Amino acid sequence: MREDYEKFVEKDTEILVIGPEGPRRFKAVWNHEQYPFVGFPDYKHTVANLYGQEVKTLKLGRMPAMLIVDKQGVIQFAHFGDDMADIPRNEDVLALLDRLNKEI
Repeated sequence: MREDYEKFVEKDTEILVIGPEGPRRFKAVWNHEQYPFVGFPDYKHTVANLYGQEVKTLKLGRMPAMLIVDKQGVIQFAHFGDDMADIPRNEDVLALLDRLNKEI
């Protein structure tokens, strides 16, 4: 999403990344990678558990999840990955955002 961040911004979209690391580790990774979007640690899995994000120990931990939440706080799209590579393509997410923005 980093490489297409400006395209997301153009669609009035904010990316929020929630990571499984503790605060110090999360900050170190965030600073090293220089992500342009917002992120915060969820090392107690509070948010992950709230939204039903799976943890599969044999598949390296917390599975990827993507939620699109509108400005009223309603989840418009949810994708829960089966493995670490199961992440929607940016092109597909951007097209979905176009469709959702037309419905508003």
